[in-house]
Amino acid sequence: MTDIVDGHHHIWRQADLAWLSGPMQPRIFGPYEPIRRDYPIQEYLDDLKGTGVTRSVYVQTNWPTGQFEDEAAWVQQTADAHGWPHALVAYADFSVDDVRPQLDRLKRYPLVRGVRMQLHWHDNPLYRFATRPDLCADPTIRRNIGYLADYGWSFDLQVFAPQMTDAAGLADACPGVTFVLQHAGMLEDLSPQGRAAWRAGMARLAQCPNVVSKLSGLGTFIHRNDGAHIADVVTDTVAIFGAERCLFGSNFPIEKLWTSYRDLIGAFKEAAARLTPTQREAIFSSTAARVYRLGP
Repeated sequence: MTDIVDGHHHIWRQADLAWLSGPMQPRIFGPYEPIRRDYPIQEYLDDLKGTGVTRSVYVQTNWPTGQFEDEAAWVQQTADAHGWPHALVAYADFSVDDVRPQLDRLKRYPLVRGVRMQLHWHDNPLYRFATRPDLCADPTIRRNIGYLADYGWSFDLQVFAPQMTDAAGLADACPGVTFVLQHAGMLEDLSPQGRAAWRAGMARLAQCPNVVSKLSGLGTFIHRNDGAHIADVVTDTVAIFGAERCLFGSNFPIEKLWTSYRDLIGAFKEAAARLTPTQREAIFSSTAARVYRLGP
């Protein structure tokens, strides 16, 4: 079996100099001084030594929007030189009238398998990224995301539980596009009511056959590698989506703030230990290979 245990990592070079040299900006994942720097490919490869990782996917890291093609070009050059990563989820602005000129520019880079524009919005400004909560229902956004089907590319979908009904409507409106739900739906409210709302939203998304869930970023809101929390999210997500529609992602280097790559993967493997070998193979290999067309 091909062990693609890293469905979502960042080989980070931050083009936004404000990130590196300007004032510290509040982030959803808390203080980030240790990673306020480049994350070069060799450091990433050193981090995953001995973990069994054989494939990786780079997901866009919010370079200035006008430099979206520069980011794709840099990732492609890195892969050409080092053999890693093996696929790229690039950025495009789906709020413009017609996104296809941007997508045509991204077609120049063979690694591109999908595109992400973060649509998550929250009452808490520290958790907010999108300009408003209802972008998933915006006709322009829906039309532009629908064009991805013509390119054979997926869309990495990032939303909170209150947005999941609109997100499911987006997926229904774009049946030819595979949607990869980021961070298993970003469970941030761990109260009984919050968990219930998250499960209900996840169940609605799971009704869309073109949505898969990425098991990633589970330390985002608790700022630690918590095996019990990971096990809860993995168990519920697999029960809702089925393992064949789940894939693991490291969310490195963000998770490097509080854990090592080896310990992170260990926690996920422990969370999946009660699943069947076929289910584990789906989560740690075949779903990512299928969705991101990673090859043998």
